[in-house]
Amino acid sequence: MPLDELRALLVRHARPDLSTGIDDVRIFRADRPTPPTPTTYGKVLALVAQGTKRFALGDRLYEYHAGEYLVASVDLPVTAYFARATPGEPALGFGLTLPPAAVAEVLLQADPAELPDVAPGTPAGLVVSTASAELLDAAVRLLRLLDQPRDIPMLAPLIKREIIWRLLTGGQSAVLRQFGLPDSSLSHIARAVQWIRDNYAQPFRVEEVAQQVGMSVSAFHRNFLAVTSMSPIQYQKQIRLQHARLLLAANPSDIAGVSRHVGYESPAQFSREYRRLFGGPPRRDAVRLHGHARPGAPAARRGG
Repeated sequence: MPLDELRALLVRHARPDLSTGIDDVRIFRADRPTPPTPTTYGKVLALVAQGTKRFALGDRLYEYHAGEYLVASVDLPVTAYFARATPGEPALGFGLTLPPAAVAEVLLQADPAELPDVAPGTPAGLVVSTASAELLDAAVRLLRLLDQPRDIPMLAPLIKREIIWRLLTGGQSAVLRQFGLPDSSLSHIARAVQWIRDNYAQPFRVEEVAQQVGMSVSAFHRNFLAVTSMSPIQYQKQIRLQHARLLLAANPSDIAGVSRHVGYESPAQFSREYRRLFGGPPRRDAVRLHGHARPGAPAARRGG
């Protein structure tokens, strides 16, 4: 069965840094349940081959299991973890980055009659679906190339294109078609998300960002919430705090400096919001991440 072979390939080729010999392809493996870890999903296909993965986006909770996948259409700050994994039955996953230009290329060459009808409205930025047998087979054939490296330059682009086609004709068609089209509401929100990520430390007015992406303020608010499950200001806060955590892992003693660097004028507000997101005060979390919670402790690993 494709899922069985997919598991075997993932076990054989998993690396600690998640990388593979194929561009834009990553392999995830966890031998035990992982703690909830703030991370970012963006323009990616993530397929679970074994185990259970859970994640929170805003106030929405998601869970997907073996044979299920998600597609994230914009960069989304989530808290994710593997809920079920053991050394004898590790959690296994396959990830593939989905460049919008590659999706647009397939869309331009596709016969619209071959694509499923899409209901009106803005799709969510992240949805879970069951993988078809054809999608699983394409993922298996892509990973088989890791055993034949000389075939990767020629065949990997063709199979990646097939995977995009399988997604466009499957349960995620609305999401893929929206972020592959430059004038869709989802592409406008994607531009806004990128602007906020690039300027996360700076205050901004929502009206100005809406104008930049060519939307009315009311439409911008409505579509941003539909895609990201949070308001633009809440999104900025999540990005600020995730960047702060990375900075504190490297320099745990400079809480005030990190707070200012990511855009907080009030250290007290920074500490309060940091504790709410990460479950502990910045200083204690920073020491743990830096590896000084006890002598010889390894540094905390950031999850994917």
